[in-house]
Amino acid sequence: MPRGPVIGPLVIAGVVLTDDKRLIELRVKDSKKVSPIRRVRLAEKIKIMAIDYELVVIPAKDIDDMRKVMTLNEIEVNAFSRVIKKLKPDICYVDSADVNEERFKNDILSNLSFKPEIISKHKADDIYPIVGAASILAKTRRDEEVRKIAEKLELKLKLPLGSGYPADPLTQKFLKAWYEKYGKLPPNIRKSWKTTQNLIKEVNTRRLDEF
Repeated sequence: MPRGPVIGPLVIAGVVLTDDKRLIELRVKDSKKVSPIRRVRLAEKIKIMAIDYELVVIPAKDIDDMRKVMTLNEIEVNAFSRVIKKLKPDICYVDSADVNEERFKNDILSNLSFKPEIISKHKADDIYPIVGAASILAKTRRDEEVRKIAEKLELKLKLPLGSGYPADPLTQKFLKAWYEKYGKLPPNIRKSWKTTQNLIKEVNTRRLDEF
């Protein structure tokens, strides 16, 4: 469940399995600790072995619109709730986006008409293989979405888009070059992100200094 990127959608995934024995055999863990090639292979295996799975994809523009009236935690609570409503599990293991694990659990439960048991933990994708499996599906789907965005945007700028994460020098260079050339941000950018706002200020300040 990639949360910090400045480019592309937020993706939340859920997986339903009878047990996690096969996941343990496959050494499924947090998607960030798995190479991109292995992630894709594992994602296909997870989809085959799962009783059911669900993905919620929230585009960057929708995130910006929602952040006018909601916190990012509230957006994630709603997305988790949508996944759980669709899958209707008896027990849910969730990676808490809130610093308060219990509050995150209760916020999700308040959105549900049924009351499954929810285990809410920080770094749950490292602790529970089934959460690791969900994170792999989410990361793989997000990577696909970012590739589609890159294919369109790179044609106009002739620069690599990078991973879409704020700390990526390629992404930083791309966004600055785009803003300097077009005077606005490219599509599929999370404009409400502090990284984006800082970039705009930096470029505009540099332009003023040139006078």
